Amino acid sequence: MRFIETWTSATLLAVRDLTPGIREFLLRPDNFTGAPYPVGSHIDVGVTIEGQPQTRSYSLVGEVDPQGYRIAVRRAADSRGGSRYMWSLAPGVRLTITLPSSLVQLDWTRRQFCLIAGGIGITPIVGAAQALTRRDAGVTLHYAVRTRGDAVYLEPLERALGDRLTVHAGDEGRRLDLGGVFAALPQDTMTLFCGPMRMLDAARRAWEASGRPLSDLRYETFGSSGLLPSEPFRVRLSGEGTELVIPRDRSMLDVLNEAGHEVMSDCRRGECGVCALDVVDVDGEIDHRDVFFSDHQKRESRKICACVSRARGTITVDTLHRSDAL
Repeated sequence: MRFIETWTSATLLAVRDLTPGIREFLLRPDNFTGAPYPVGSHIDVGVTIEGQPQTRSYSLVGEVDPQGYRIAVRRAADSRGGSRYMWSLAPGVRLTITLPSSLVQLDWTRRQFCLIAGGIGITPIVGAAQALTRRDAGVTLHYAVRTRGDAVYLEPLERALGDRLTVHAGDEGRRLDLGGVFAALPQDTMTLFCGPMRMLDAARRAWEASGRPLSDLRYETFGSSGLLPSEPFRVRLSGEGTELVIPRDRSMLDVLNEAGHEVMSDCRRGECGVCALDVVDVDGEIDHRDVFFSDHQKRESRKICACVSRARGTITVDTLHRSDAL
């Protein structure tokens, strides 16, 4: 396991609406010291959905703040319930959260960096922009949004980057041309991306087409983003005669574990592959929302990351759990 979760209690100090659909939350954990955290850090937050305790991961916005941890949550109608819960909270409520941890590994010896964000994917990018400019690295940021009004955190980004920040707003006719951006980068540039799955797929294709090593493209995504709408689907367990319904607002991992099938997991973000299950049959279509498997493996659909990926119809999986095992 790569992650050792340390949970602590925290108080929601304040909320503010950045846009009609994005709300910022300021959380102060008990015994907060204001210690710096790595670029790309996130925290897990304990939430309650349909009366059930669950966890959701949120990227920390910006570098360390002496007041506490800042996260921003987009209210999404097709989410699994986390955003709805967070938006129901008022200042003063007590929560449980984990200490910050990061999966992002930047090569700090590089001198050139390109940052790319899509929508709410800007949240981990703000801190990266601040950290890199503080180190006097060459940094550009391309920020893609549907409308100019959807762009949040422009003030700190403009303060850090100046004219090295480009906002690609669809309502202004400024769509992000990933191929053109990558073609113009110096050869040794490292790129950090965070955005929805469709945009990540496009970024990886454009990056490979540019002839650059895939190891120089680092990325994060969010598990709620998929190619298909979130809807209930069925999971059959091979050799057990059991069929479970996965609700729209719950993960296959949580439902399987609640039913006693003990599926191992680690990151719960579709990045480590620990919760991957063998797929025996697909009557419908799998919506792979992980960043662990390659495009080829996703097309084959022989495995599925139970923490984030979903399906349409019915899939049969082998959990390796055997009810008659001693």
